[in-house]
Amino acid sequence: MGRPFGVPVYVSPSWFLVAALITWVFGDQLDRILPDLGPARYLVSLFFAVAFYASVLVHELAHTIAALRFRLPVRRIQLQFFGGVSEIEKESETPGREFVLAFVGPLLSLALAGIFYLGMKAVDPATVPGVLLGGLMVSNLLVAAFNLLPGLPLDGGRMLRALIWGITGKPMTGTVAAAWVGRALAITVLIGLPLITQTGVLGNPTQDIGGMDTVMDALLAAILAAIIWTGAGNSLRMARLREHLPELRARTLTRRAIPVQAATPLSEALRRANEAGARALVVVDGHGDPTAIVRETAIASVPEHRRPWVAVSTLAQDLTDGMKVSAELTGEELLDHLRTTPATEYLVLETGGEIYGVLSTLDVEKAFVKAMARPQS
Repeated sequence: MGRPFGVPVYVSPSWFLVAALITWVFGDQLDRILPDLGPARYLVSLFFAVAFYASVLVHELAHTIAALRFRLPVRRIQLQFFGGVSEIEKESETPGREFVLAFVGPLLSLALAGIFYLGMKAVDPATVPGVLLGGLMVSNLLVAAFNLLPGLPLDGGRMLRALIWGITGKPMTGTVAAAWVGRALAITVLIGLPLITQTGVLGNPTQDIGGMDTVMDALLAAILAAIIWTGAGNSLRMARLREHLPELRARTLTRRAIPVQAATPLSEALRRANEAGARALVVVDGHGDPTAIVRETAIASVPEHRRPWVAVSTLAQDLTDGMKVSAELTGEELLDHLRTTPATEYLVLETGGEIYGVLSTLDVEKAFVKAMARPQS
C-alpha cells in the first residue's frame, strides 16, 4: 500500500473480512443513534473501519520509527485480522531500548484517543462527525489498553520482558516469563470475556443479551485467545532459536573443497576430491583465483558414464561478491548474509582471501533444525 520511511506496508486479505464485520456491527449501532441515516449508515461504517485501521497503521509506524532510530531493520508492516504487526528483523541491544520500542505504540494510540476526544468536543455528538470521532476515541483507547496487557506477544508483554531482562541481565529469562504470562492471559480472555459480557459488567443489561450475542462473544474470545497463545509460543521458539544462533558457524558448517581448472572433466575432479576427502569443487582461473562453484545438484544430474566427457565449467555457477562468505561469520550475522544474497552454495574464504571451502544452504538448514530441537538451557 506504500513505503512510509522506506518500509513497505501490506494489507492481509483477512483485513477485508474484519472491515466487513466492523461495517456491519457499527452500522447497527448507527441505526440506533442516527436512525435518519438509513442505508447510508453502512457507508459511514465503512469509513469508520478504514479510519480505525489507519489508526492501527499509525500505532505500527510508531514501532517502526523507534526501530529505525535504534538502527534495527524493519522488513515490513502488515495490517491483518486483528490489528497489525511491524516485522523488526533484529532484537534490541538493551532492555531500555526494548521497553521504549514496545511502549511507543500504545503511547501513540493514547495520543490519538486524546486527539479524537478533543475533536469530539468541538462538534455535536448527535451528528455523523461526532459519532465517528467518539468511536475512534473509544477504539484507540481499547487498542492501547489491550496492547498494554503484560503478556507476549502484546506490547505490554515486551515491556514486561524488558523489565525482567533489566533486573536479571538475561533476555531469555524475560522472554520465558512474559510468554507464560501471555499464555495465562490467553486462558483468562477465553474464559473471562464471555463471563464479563454475560454478567452485564460492561453496562449492557443482561436481559438484552441474546443467543447470537453469546455466540459472537465466545467466538471473539476464542479468536483473541488463540492469537495470544500462538504468539506467546512463537516468542518462546524465536528466543530459543536466538539462544542457539551462536552455534551456527560458517567455519564448522563448511564442506572442504578442492580447486579445479574449468576444463577438468567431472570424473577426474570427483576422483581428486575423493582422494583429498573433499565434498565440493571450486573452479579457479590460471592464477588460482576462484571464479565459480560447481553446484552439487548439477553433479548429481550427470549420469556416471557421461562424467568423463563433461567439463566442470558447464556445471558451475559464477561467483558474485554476495556468494563469498568469511569463515569467521557466525550466528545472526551469518544468517543475515545468506538472506541478503540467496544461493544454494557459497564460497567460504579465510581472512587473507584463501579458499576454505563451500557452504551449502542445506547444511545450514540442517544445523538450524538441530539447534531448534535441542532443549533450551
